[in-house]
Amino acid sequence: MKKEENLPRKFESLSDFHWVFGLPKPLHPMISFIDMKDINIVPNELGSSFILDFYKIALKSTVCGKAKYGQHYYDFGEGGLVFSAPNQIFETPPENGATGFLLLIHPDLFLTYPLAKNIKQFGFFSYAANEALFLSDKEKTTVVSVFKIIKEELEDRIDDFSQDVIVSQIELLLNYSNRFYKRQFITRKGANNDLLQKLEEILEDYFKNEKSLTHGIPTVQYLAELLNLSPGYLSDMLRSLTGQNAQQHIHTKLIEKAKELLSTTSLTISEVAYQLGFEHPQSFSKFFKTKSSVSPLEFRQSFN
Repeated sequence: MKKEENLPRKFESLSDFHWVFGLPKPLHPMISFIDMKDINIVPNELGSSFILDFYKIALKSTVCGKAKYGQHYYDFGEGGLVFSAPNQIFETPPENGATGFLLLIHPDLFLTYPLAKNIKQFGFFSYAANEALFLSDKEKTTVVSVFKIIKEELEDRIDDFSQDVIVSQIELLLNYSNRFYKRQFITRKGANNDLLQKLEEILEDYFKNEKSLTHGIPTVQYLAELLNLSPGYLSDMLRSLTGQNAQQHIHTKLIEKAKELLSTTSLTISEVAYQLGFEHPQSFSKFFKTKSSVSPLEFRQSFN
């Protein structure tokens, strides 16, 4: 049997992560605060990709993939935050000599807390590394202060209130990150408008060259890959610009193209449906009426 050399290494416990990276045992079974300068990577024991069974929040002094559009950088250079959710694959381990902090949080830490459910609303856990949150000096100071409170709770005073304090600080950190990401979308507005224009060109080409006949309705994943973005980041970027997420943007484009075909061609309703990528005309008619309040036939008749 061929050796499975390229499978990602999976970390199922914080203790396992600490042992592999040459760290002392974690002070708490469900959350770990790590100073990156203490990491000692064991040679030849690590692959190139990893899966964690816990959340990862990394505050790095430098972040890979800092975005550049044209000749301009749109974000700060004082470091940034990178997030990942349980069971996501990430490509590289913390580098030797890296500076910053790492929080590893098992989902069970949030059991009995509202954050167990609410954490799913923070879309940046699905962003790629090149979509990291870049921080200004002031923002970094704020984030570091929260990290230090968590560190102090773990090191100095594990008691009946520790978990409440730690969970509240994690929630505060996530809320600050949400605010700072909204700022990042604003500081990248010019660059994001260029991406929006490129997205429109991709969709226009998709329908003009009738790719929908063979590939169906364009998906968020398809568009994100062509734009070199993660689906979550694409949706949040579009929402900041247009008020619609990526799926809603696709639906708007579908309705525009449907109205164009219904009003300017003699294609049947079924032919319009197939040309737009729908497998069944009934699905198209239901979709059109939901979005337009009239059926495709009623819309066409309004032009006669």
